[in-house]
Amino acid sequence: MNVLILGSGGREHALAWKVSQSKLLNNLFVAPGNPGTAAFATNLDFSVMDVAAVKNAILEHQIGLLVVGPDEPIVHGVADYILEDPALDCRVIGPKKIAAQLEGSKDYAKKFMARHGIPTAAYRSFNQHQLQEASTYLDSINAPYGLKADCLAAGKGVLILESLDEAKKELKAMLTEGKFGGAGNTVVIEEFMDGIELSCFVLTDGKNYVNLPHAKD
Repeated sequence: MNVLILGSGGREHALAWKVSQSKLLNNLFVAPGNPGTAAFATNLDFSVMDVAAVKNAILEHQIGLLVVGPDEPIVHGVADYILEDPALDCRVIGPKKIAAQLEGSKDYAKKFMARHGIPTAAYRSFNQHQLQEASTYLDSINAPYGLKADCLAAGKGVLILESLDEAKKELKAMLTEGKFGGAGNTVVIEEFMDGIELSCFVLTDGKNYVNLPHAKD
């Protein structure tokens, strides 16, 4: 099987390194990759957001499996574009756009958890027109204050603040001054929970699933 991995960071490097060891692998491609992945794979020079280039690469290199590393192309529906194109016979590791909303919008994820009875920290969401309501809500909760830009912000959209004044200042910067661009047009104010963060990863086709090893930052 020929495999294409989208991405250029450490996550994609690790995925590519492990996939390169598979006995089922014929050829491995990484787009755009990095100097490290070039040691055991073929780097392709195009953006992870260039869907047309992804499709062309799948056809040109007879890719049987596409592995999507970064969040952004997943949230924008790259899996849908590939799986729904009758010209492509390629499997995709990565959720469709509708499922990727859980990663792409913290507000959506919190509402989903509340709707389905999944335990989560107390929260409220506020948009650009609700600065005063958001500020009043901060007055009603205890420090530390968790402010989260709703959408993807390259891993930088979460602030944990001890000072109420600082929290209000940062809230204003996010909602009205574009601190995180469009990602902060809605801000989730979340109860702070002290403890160890642990990520549990599962691969599923919608019916069957496989548990992957747990990980901790």
